[in-house]
Amino acid sequence: MTTAMSSNFASFARIWRRVGVFAALVLLVIAASLLSDRFLSVPNLLNILRQVAIVGILAIGMTFVILTKGIDLSVGSLLGISVVIYAGLLENHGMAVAIPAGLAAATLAGLVNGIGVSLARIPPFIMTLGMLSFARGLAFIYTGGTPIPILNEDFYSLGNGYVAGIPIPSLILLAVLAVSAVVLSLTVFGRSVYAIGSNEEAARLSGVPVNTYKIAVYAISGLVSGLAGLVYASQLSIGTPIAGQGYELDAIAAVVVGGTSLFGGKGTVAGTFIGTLIIGVLANILNLTGVDPYVQQLFKGALIVIAVYLMSRSDRA
Repeated sequence: MTTAMSSNFASFARIWRRVGVFAALVLLVIAASLLSDRFLSVPNLLNILRQVAIVGILAIGMTFVILTKGIDLSVGSLLGISVVIYAGLLENHGMAVAIPAGLAAATLAGLVNGIGVSLARIPPFIMTLGMLSFARGLAFIYTGGTPIPILNEDFYSLGNGYVAGIPIPSLILLAVLAVSAVVLSLTVFGRSVYAIGSNEEAARLSGVPVNTYKIAVYAISGLVSGLAGLVYASQLSIGTPIAGQGYELDAIAAVVVGGTSLFGGKGTVAGTFIGTLIIGVLANILNLTGVDPYVQQLFKGALIVIAVYLMSRSDRA
């Protein structure tokens, strides 16, 4: 590739990181509205918001981890363990016990991930891959491999109800987005997360408690995985040990498409939210136009590869 071509790619990548993600979403919405007259209907748009809520919540937690140059492959399994805990405790103990227990279990697992990565120096890929299998195994042991039905109607409304015409899962996603944006942009912790991802050793020498903050980001990822599990369990009204299987890949895809660098230090949760919407809109329009579900995976895979390529070109520029 010539120097001129390389420079052009790098420039395009930088533009993509700044405005391209939003522009891509706008163009995708326009294309979707032309391909299907049902796309812009209120029920369909609300359906998209509801469908992206779980992956969007997971992706926001994943953003914290990736900003530190880490990765969390266990988020789907942590969602799964929280789901079965909610289901197992709801009938006899109610929401006041079940919800904190599910959130605590997922957060504790995230904390273990962080300790393994920060203190034991286990590579994030290996540590979270191990937790993926460990948490999934616990979910199967807890349920005996049999799904647990959820009969609590108040709990059911969390995933299926509306407030002012907006699905509750979407409101939960927006709340997580708002809190995360404030934390990353307006707090010392948030600025330190970016510093760790940009240059961990420089951050350490500047007085940043690197190990503590890296443990914290994995705990945050665990916490929001439990919150995503809350939405999942209440939407499906069943606690199945296979809940969240493969969701870690969707979460990573949303983060990458949203412009966060896999090399750490660059990205925003707002970009992740837009990346989640891009994937959700793409899936929705493919469904509306009758594209085979297996073919849809090809589109998602291509989208991820293109986004990673653009980001890598930007990082090397």
